[in-house]
Amino acid sequence: MTRAIPQDALAGLLLAAIAIPEQLATARLAGMPPEAGLFAFVAGTAGFALFGTNRFLSAGADSTIAPIFASGLAVFAIAGTPDYAALAALLAAMVGVVLIAAAVLRAGWIADLLSIPVVTGFLAGIAVHIVIGQLPSVLGVAGAAGSLVSQAAAMWHALPRANPIAIGIGAFVLLTTRLTERLMPRLPGALLSVGLAAVATAAFDLRGRGIDVVGALSVSLPHPPIGLLHPADVLRLLPLTLIVALVCMVQTAAVLRAFPSQPDGPRHVARDFGGVGAGNILAAALGSFAVDASPPRTAVVVQAGGTSQLAGVVAVAITVALLLGGSGMFAFVPHAALAGLLLAVALRLFRLREMLRILHYGGLEILQVGAAAVLVIALPIQEGVFAAIVLSLLQSFYGVARPLCVELVRAAGTTVWWPPNGEHREEHVPGVLVFAPSAPLNFTNAAFVRTRLAQAIAGAAAPVRLVVIEASGIIDIDYTGSLMLQHEIAALRERGIEVALARLSSERAQAQARRAGLLDALGAEHVFLSVEDAVQRRSAAGG
Repeated sequence: MTRAIPQDALAGLLLAAIAIPEQLATARLAGMPPEAGLFAFVAGTAGFALFGTNRFLSAGADSTIAPIFASGLAVFAIAGTPDYAALAALLAAMVGVVLIAAAVLRAGWIADLLSIPVVTGFLAGIAVHIVIGQLPSVLGVAGAAGSLVSQAAAMWHALPRANPIAIGIGAFVLLTTRLTERLMPRLPGALLSVGLAAVATAAFDLRGRGIDVVGALSVSLPHPPIGLLHPADVLRLLPLTLIVALVCMVQTAAVLRAFPSQPDGPRHVARDFGGVGAGNILAAALGSFAVDASPPRTAVVVQAGGTSQLAGVVAVAITVALLLGGSGMFAFVPHAALAGLLLAVALRLFRLREMLRILHYGGLEILQVGAAAVLVIALPIQEGVFAAIVLSLLQSFYGVARPLCVELVRAAGTTVWWPPNGEHREEHVPGVLVFAPSAPLNFTNAAFVRTRLAQAIAGAAAPVRLVVIEASGIIDIDYTGSLMLQHEIAALRERGIEVALARLSSERAQAQARRAGLLDALGAEHVFLSVEDAVQRRSAAGG
């Protein structure tokens, strides 16, 4: 324990060096004053350190959720106004409540609702939003309102008026940050590049040459203007809250999978939702905005040898000290430098390698990446993210509603029944059809499964005398599924076709099949442990 303290102190120092400029930039992305980003980091880190379980996770202002809620809040208030700040704090509190509720209900499974292709796509869309949104600062021109396309068009027309000094600052920070991340991950490239840009701005009086700066930070604790809020604001923000909370859950779960406290130990996903939720509640109390788990900052803690949340506590102490005694240090930090840092973040969010892997191994799932990205880019960002979430859920629903149903054959010389693949010699038993649906049998797919079974019987090479339902893939059966299968069994028996059930191995499915009357409809003598047993016994009985 004692030996770990110096490692945690070093990891905390490096974490602060990486986090401070990033939090300033993310606050800008969120439409909040820069100091709000530092308060978000303090709140997120402290909240998770108190209530989370993972030893490495770093929480704070995050570039994934910031553009989502900034776009959503912009519908109700203008960024930079007290109304906007009040709504941002309320949103953080509501997100915290949802995350804590998920922890209490042990709803860690919620994080699995989004597929990797859909997450990759909507992150790419968010990256495009960040790039377009930061181009005015990098070019040194005024920003434009409107849709993403109109903003991009405005930046194109503004190119002749671009400030080459701003472009140079943004490019320098972008390249330095990316190169140090790749070649020297322990070197705080973001802090060094932003610091050098600030020194250059002061030394060469770049403010007089059109370079906008952050200015000194507010040294007083912000207080959320609660008096500006109304009960109706809760209902107005509820859809946005659920979207942001779900993204937080997905990202937190991803961090926990990538950086577990113990590689072979338990992962308390739901409880760590509560840790991030506590960070959001604290952020709201400080007048800041919603926070999330950060994969890159967590990676910094691990790479620096951190062993516990003490690293985050050290980083918080450094941040607080900076707020109390060093707020004037930001007087010369150029907005172009923070924009360059956000461009580096956008490149990190645009996961090209993941897309190539999906293209290579996932086949048509690459279309989900493209669809999610287009939705986030073409629609207002919060609506696009919601549409991408719906896309992921529809994908999952379709897999259950239209499951794969295959006819099994026996591998020659064995008792193993397997899907035909052309790699092994196969045996067909005349008059026997082995039918294997690979999904829970419920109201969404019962009619489809029944239709596929009828098609298989009609297309058999010889008249079918015995149907064996291989049920190892049926892990759940609801009342509708059971009733429809009972009707099919009765119809087949009227035609002289015997029906048997084999390998119903799921205890849950067994209990539901018994409760819903399916096993009684089949009869105990028609339920078997293996397909071969069903074929042999029913054939011997003349079935």
